[in-house]
This record gives sequence, structure tokens and C-alpha cells, in this order.
Amino acid sequence: MPIKIALAGNPNSGKTTLFNALTGSSQYVGNWPGVTVEKKSGRLKKQKDVEIIDLPGIYSLSPYTLEEVIARDYLLNEKPDVILNIVDASNLERNLYLSTQLTEIGIPVVIALNMIDVVKKSGRSIHLKNLEKALGCPVVETSARDGVGCKEAAQAAIEAAKSKKQEAVHRFSDTVEQALSAIADCIPQSSPMQQNLRWYSIKLFERDEKILEKAALPQDILTKIEGIISGCETALDDDCESIITGERYDCIGQCMKGQEKSRSHGALSVSDKIDRIVTNRFLALPIFAGVMFLVYYISISTIGDMATGWVNDTLFGEWVPGAAESLLGSLGTADWLSGLILDGIIGGVGAVLGFLPQMLVLFFCLAILEDCGYMARIAFIMDRVFRKFGLSGKSFIPMLIGTGCGVPAVMASRTIEQERDRKMTVITTTFIPCGAKLPVIALIAGAMFGNSGWVGASAYFIGTAAVIISGITLKKTKGFRGDPAPFVMELPPYHLPGAKGILIHMWDRGKSFVKKAFTIILLSSVLLWLLGAFNWRFEMVESTENSMLASLGNLIAPLFSPLGWGDWKSAVATVTGLIAKENVLATFGVLFNTVVESENGEELFEILGNAMVPLAGYSFLVFNLLCAPCFAAIGAIHREMGNAKWTLFAVGYQTVFAYVISMIVYQFGMLFTGGFGFGSVVAIILCAAMLFMLFRPDPAKKGLAKKRA
Repeated sequence: MPIKIALAGNPNSGKTTLFNALTGSSQYVGNWPGVTVEKKSGRLKKQKDVEIIDLPGIYSLSPYTLEEVIARDYLLNEKPDVILNIVDASNLERNLYLSTQLTEIGIPVVIALNMIDVVKKSGRSIHLKNLEKALGCPVVETSARDGVGCKEAAQAAIEAAKSKKQEAVHRFSDTVEQALSAIADCIPQSSPMQQNLRWYSIKLFERDEKILEKAALPQDILTKIEGIISGCETALDDDCESIITGERYDCIGQCMKGQEKSRSHGALSVSDKIDRIVTNRFLALPIFAGVMFLVYYISISTIGDMATGWVNDTLFGEWVPGAAESLLGSLGTADWLSGLILDGIIGGVGAVLGFLPQMLVLFFCLAILEDCGYMARIAFIMDRVFRKFGLSGKSFIPMLIGTGCGVPAVMASRTIEQERDRKMTVITTTFIPCGAKLPVIALIAGAMFGNSGWVGASAYFIGTAAVIISGITLKKTKGFRGDPAPFVMELPPYHLPGAKGILIHMWDRGKSFVKKAFTIILLSSVLLWLLGAFNWRFEMVESTENSMLASLGNLIAPLFSPLGWGDWKSAVATVTGLIAKENVLATFGVLFNTVVESENGEELFEILGNAMVPLAGYSFLVFNLLCAPCFAAIGAIHREMGNAKWTLFAVGYQTVFAYVISMIVYQFGMLFTGGFGFGSVVAIILCAAMLFMLFRPDPAKKGLAKKRA
């Protein structure tokens, strides 16, 4: 049987970096049993009999968030052979709170004292022997980013698993220990809790609801235990949870005795000095705006554009279609089959894959921001903004995840305790442009705005503005009224990002995009080609204008005329984007036959630029950014909302909101260029209604003020 090592630690402690260093490419991703949350596991390099499971980043084992529930359930039910606890050595005292809980479970624990390089650079040192003695488990110094100590930590974990040696854990004060001993005596000898008596005694003392439910103890025993807890609370004049929390910090205080203080005590660290600027009340948002502009400028206008140019011009402009056309010609393939392969498959999939380099560059840049510690600062910065508009800073964490994909972003909302805040986050989080929307952004920027970087940056800020506007508006309605949940997050120290972790992050997201291109996009492209190549009598047509697709598109096209792009091809592209946002490009690729007819990748830009004026193109972009997400994300919304009614509300709100904003953008743009009509009047009315919803007093606060008066 393979040895199972569970990696546990606080968020931003370097856990994922250590996991990548230990497993390399031999990792696989699935879901935790019963929940659609990503689970990472892998085999230790050069030791295939050792499995490493990467638990979600948590601050404690109290079951308040989904991550804590998953981690605790895995440790208690699956019982790995050893826990490798990753501790941020630069924030030792705060990180040890989780360590005190892990050592109580009854599973051998090894502490990986990570980021030790940061500690040494600050002029501090940590006495390992004192720490090992206080915690009762081995401690190994590591720097996962530099690959220092990783093998040693893994080997220490393997030895601990083989020896199954578990030192005596820390002790609390006499009063608490007496209460825990009395609770342990109440637990029947036949109970499974006897296997880990101390852990369950502490949880029963804390009145942990999940443990009480699992224990299923008789009422007389529960009454006796309640009397013990109440007696201790009276003696110590505090509630049970606060008592245990205080005891843990007393134990941590003992652990910290004898640890050398910083020789530069009182001086600001490098991270603190940087934070004085990047989290400054006045400079934070402009710096954030500048950073995001730079990210999209690099991704769309410079490096990403050059790489995409080669893929479009050479790979999918000459090599692939040329080779395919020659091969099909030599085989004497029927015209309809050649059209399907060249126009449908290569035209559709090629149009999407042509933008893969830009996506990889974007993922690379975002991975750098995450790895160096800046993304955590953005969450802190946006919390100050969001709370003013009725949203919790916790809502921004799913939105950061949403820059990659909307599905895990929606699922990440589970960490928000208050149901109303969680539902609002689910509704608004897909407004932030995900990776699948980047090709649409790049298409509009290239076709109509000369690959300007401001188009991508503006897309990100339009999404953020949509979140804020929705937060203000929805918070004034009955279903979402109330104060936002508090937001607590530890800011990790800045450090140079590790190349390996960044490349793995970029590869994971890029691989997901390519996989979708060869599954969903491929099937969609084939279906689109069939609908565009045949009429309702199933006769092959020379022009798509006479096809089934054109007739269907013409039915819905008038709906989008007030937005400036009422042609059937754009309407069809928008609808197919509901399957997957990349389908927008695939649809244009199929309908315009660009890959086959073009000698360079610029033809799609040229055709689309001739089909729409820039203002209509930007309106098209805004609608596709804000409207209902892809089917996979809608499915995730349904799972999180729990019923069809809320799902329909979320999808309907997103689509209507996108339509209104897109109309306002186009019609107001027309006003500035001298155009005025019925659509302009409607747009003015809608804008006035939106401003009223934004600035009207909150009915609940207004009613409360009247009562006080």
C-alpha cells in the first residue's frame, strides 16, 4: 500500500509550491468526494509508492468554511499516514494555530518550516530543537520556491509514517485538562471516538455541532457533558470556544519562547515598505489600474500579439489548411466532406486556437502576480471598495479565480458564510472576464482598435464596475439586504515568483483551453458548418445567406439592432457563445471561412472590421462580457443556488444587465457622433433608471432612521 502524505497549511504558506516541487509532472486533478471542488494529488518524484494529497488552504479545522470541512473530513475519515504541515516561518506565531490542531488528531505530523530564506534575510533565526520539543513533532527548514529542504521534508514525513510515532501533544491549563478528562470518561468504551479520545473530547468541549451529530450520544451523557462544559465556562468566565482558542495561543506562546527576535527589531520589512505604496488609500487603485493595463497590453498588444500573429499567419494561415487541402485533394474527398473539414473543423477550431498564445501570456502574467503576493493585496484593496457598496471582500476572491475560469470562481463562493452575500457573489462573479473571453477581447481589439491594450484593460474594469453597480442595486432589495460578512486575510510577504510554479499554473489553464477547443468547440463548429452549409430542404448552398443558420439568425438579429450589431452572423455568434465563450470566434471562423480563404491571419480582423463600426464592435464586446456565462458556468450556478428559480434569476439578471449596458454604450456613443433616434430615448430612460437605483436611499436604512426619529 502506498504511503499517503497529506499537505496541510494556511493559505499563502507556500503549500502549492511545495506540492509542485515534490510531485513535478506526476500530478492529477479530480474532485473531492461529494463536492465539486478541485482535488490535487500526485506521486512523489522517483518514489511512486508515495502519494501526496494537497488539502485546501485553511486557517483552522473548525468547520466554518467548505475548505475546512473538506480538510477535516479527509483527515478524520481517510486517515492519511502522515500530515506534512507547511508553516510560513516568517509568520510563525499565526501559522502555529493550525499546527496545534493537527497534532491533536492522532496522525503523525511533520512541520515544514517554509520561507526560511525570508526569515534569514530579515536577520532572524529559529531554534528547531526548541520548536520540536514544544510541538512534539519533527521540524524541517524549507524554501519551496528555491527547492531547498523539500526532499528532506518529504523523507521526514515518510519516516514518521513508517514509525507511526506520535509524541505527546501540548497540554492546556489544569482547569481545562480536568474538564477534557471528565468528558473523555463520559464517552462509551464502544464508541469509535475512543480511537482518538483527546481530539473528540476537545471538539465536544467546543460544542462542535458536526461532531455532536456524528457522535449520536444518549441524552443523559450529553446532559452530563454540558454540565462539565458549563462548569468550566463559569470557572474561567468565558465561552467554550474562546477558552480553547486562548489555551491554544498560550501553547503557541510557550513554543515561541527562546526564539530569537529580529536583529532589525522595529524596522519595516521590504514587504511593509512596498505595501505603504501599493496599498496606500489614494495610490492603491491607480496602481492596480496600471498593473492590469500592463498585463493586458503585454498579452494582447506586444508579446501575445506577435505569437498570435505567427499562429494565425503561418500555422493556421498556411501550414495546416494547405496541408489539409492537399491531402484531401489527393484522396479525392467529396466536396461536402472537404468543406466540413476545412471550413468547419479547421476554420472553427483554428480561429479559437489562433488566440492561444495571447491566453498563455495572460495566464503567465496573472501567475506572476499571484505568486509574488500582489493578488492578495488586490483582494485587500478591493475589500475597502466593495464594503462601501455592500459587498464583502470575500467576494473578490472568487472573482480573482474567475480570471481563469468562471466554473471554479462560482464554486469558490462557498467560502462566504452569509447566504445573501454568497448568492450575490454567484450572480456577479462571472462579470469578470475569464480566460475564455480573452479571444473575444483580442478579436475586437485587433479588428477595430489596432490591438490597443486599453481594450483589454477596459474589459476588466467594465466587469469590476458591473460587480459594484450590481452590488449597490441588489443590496437595496429585500433578498440581499444586510451588512456584508467580515473579511480577514493574511498578506504574505513579497517574494520573487518561482519559474516552475508559474509555468505549471500557465500549463494547467492552457491545457484546459485546448481540451475545450478539441471537444466542445469542435462539436459546435461541426454543427454550425452543417447548419450554414445546408438549407431547410437539406440541399448544400453556395452562400451561408441561404442556409438554415441564416434563417435562424435572422429571427433573433432584430433583438440586437438597438445595440448596433443587428446582423445575423453576430447574433448567432453571441448565442453560440452560451455553449462556450470561445465559440464566438469559432462561429466567425466558420461563417467567414477565414482560415481557408486567407493567406494571412489578418483576414478575420479585416472582415469583421468591415462588418461593424468600432462603436458597434465595442458594444458587441460589452454584451458578450457581461451576459449569461457558458453552459458549464450556468451548471455551477445551479449547483450553488440549489434551485432553478435562483438560477433563472441569475442568468436573467446577467443577460438583461448586459443588454442595458451595451445599449447605453452604443446609443450614447451615437449621440456623441451626431446620431439620435428612438433607441437614444430608450437608452436615456434606462440610464436614468439605473442612476435612480444606484443613488436612491436604502429602504431598510430609511425605515430604521424613521423609527429612531
